[in-house]
Amino acid sequence: MTQTAHSSSPPGKQMLSEQVYAHLRDAIMRGDHSPGAPLKPQDLAKEQGVSLAVVREALVRVVGEGLADRLPNRGFAVPSFSDRRWQEIAEARRTVEPVVLRMSIERGDVDWEARVRAAHHRLVRTPAYVPQESEYYTSAWAEAHKAFHRTLLEGCDNSALLETFDRLWTASELARRWSAHRNPDRDGAEEHRRLEEAALARDADTAAALLVQHLTLTAAALTDDSGL
Repeated sequence: MTQTAHSSSPPGKQMLSEQVYAHLRDAIMRGDHSPGAPLKPQDLAKEQGVSLAVVREALVRVVGEGLADRLPNRGFAVPSFSDRRWQEIAEARRTVEPVVLRMSIERGDVDWEARVRAAHHRLVRTPAYVPQESEYYTSAWAEAHKAFHRTLLEGCDNSALLETFDRLWTASELARRWSAHRNPDRDGAEEHRRLEEAALARDADTAAALLVQHLTLTAAALTDDSGL
């Protein structure tokens, strides 16, 4: 009996921590906290009505996802949009993903082609922006966007490479939102259409070149002082 009562407490605390983490993560993604803004544990604890320990645990998690920085002797803050990390992540993606896309085009079967077509259709039919939700693109569109890019690569049939894609994608999600906000005239829909067409045409050279250009444009929007 004592053991059962003792073990019932951690799940409750874990659930509270999960709620605070989800709230903080969504707030950063929505743009409620601007680039470079401090994330003060005391203020966040008061806002959410929880302890500092719970807030700090949530902050450590968002730091691990690249959505916040832990600054020596200065607490926590949202990363800057001009932080070098975004260019480094973009460089890593430009190095890895075109190679994986070539493998996918070479190895992908008819079922892979059907999944690519379906993922692109879902992306096209999902509204990118809903004014009342956020100044950045919607969570539904973000999910469809990832699904399209990942499906393009899944034909490679290599779980280690796909796990690398997943890590880099998560690390760059905030940069993607800022980039789209800073370059609203970019025709991302056309870029995705051309990527789909080249992949399904089994034109690996064109598809890889289009993907490099696609990733480069995202990073380039974060290299000057205009926009945000």
